[in-house]
Amino acid sequence: MGRILVTGACGQIGSELVLYLADQFGESAIIASDIKNPSSFIKNNIPFFYLDVLDFAAVNRIVVEQNVGTIFHMAAILSAVGEKNPQLAYQINMQGLMNVLEAARQHHMEKIIIPSSIAAFGPDAPKDKTPDNTIMNPTTMYGVTKVAGEKLAQYYHFKYGVDARSLRYPGIISSETLPGGGTTDFAVDLYLNAIDEKKYTCYIAEETVLPFMYMPDAIKAIVDLAAAPGEKLTQQVYNVHALSLAPRDIVASIRNEYPSFRISYDPDFRQSIAESWPRSLNDSAARRDWNWSPRYDLHAMTRDMLKKLKK
Repeated sequence: MGRILVTGACGQIGSELVLYLADQFGESAIIASDIKNPSSFIKNNIPFFYLDVLDFAAVNRIVVEQNVGTIFHMAAILSAVGEKNPQLAYQINMQGLMNVLEAARQHHMEKIIIPSSIAAFGPDAPKDKTPDNTIMNPTTMYGVTKVAGEKLAQYYHFKYGVDARSLRYPGIISSETLPGGGTTDFAVDLYLNAIDEKKYTCYIAEETVLPFMYMPDAIKAIVDLAAAPGEKLTQQVYNVHALSLAPRDIVASIRNEYPSFRISYDPDFRQSIAESWPRSLNDSAARRDWNWSPRYDLHAMTRDMLKKLKK
């Protein structure tokens, strides 16, 4: 087996994924890469390479020279940042993915794991228990690139036999790394401000329900999908679901520990993005094909978040 390359390794998910994979397979088996300096969460003895995913020659070189067999392609521009610079979001999210898939094709790599997002759905998709296959008319450049990216990966699978697997993440809540410019970043901000005993002004309305997942479950989901036997998979893209929460639900859970936590609401442009997304996802295919199941409910997540943030 070849080594595992993680692109976007300094991002919110990538930085924790690198540590998990290193713990599972050994530090020498993992290669972390990004255009940023490695964060404190990437240990010095895990190999790190500067890699711009827009540079195909550089992607190709690292695959060959480092004997890469699997890529977790985490490099992306997220929804809120993408709306401020949609041209950059398109370039990185689409051309970066094309470069990774093309390297996989040319070098007959074992598999490519690609995170997609609930942003792939639009306002006309079913809001509750959104199925894997439904109408998809996203309203953000991030969502557009995620739909196109899913189709591009499917094309490489059917045309060239590339084992490209994808899952649609909800909002991710993490105690270890700061969020990276997504519409659901407010969830992490709520916990951080509670710990700091600061009043928080939320840019999403208090009753707006969105799907979420705690980071340990997010890591579990993508690693479980990567490990699943190919013959068990019936599709290339899977919904995964864990929690459906409004800001007021998270606030109520936090106030069990911080009863004086103060919050106000002042929705901005991200409100319309949130309203275009599902409230919950139907992930029955993931549960059937590769035994997906989350471990954390809201209160378990809150207890763990606050415990870790206090440290």
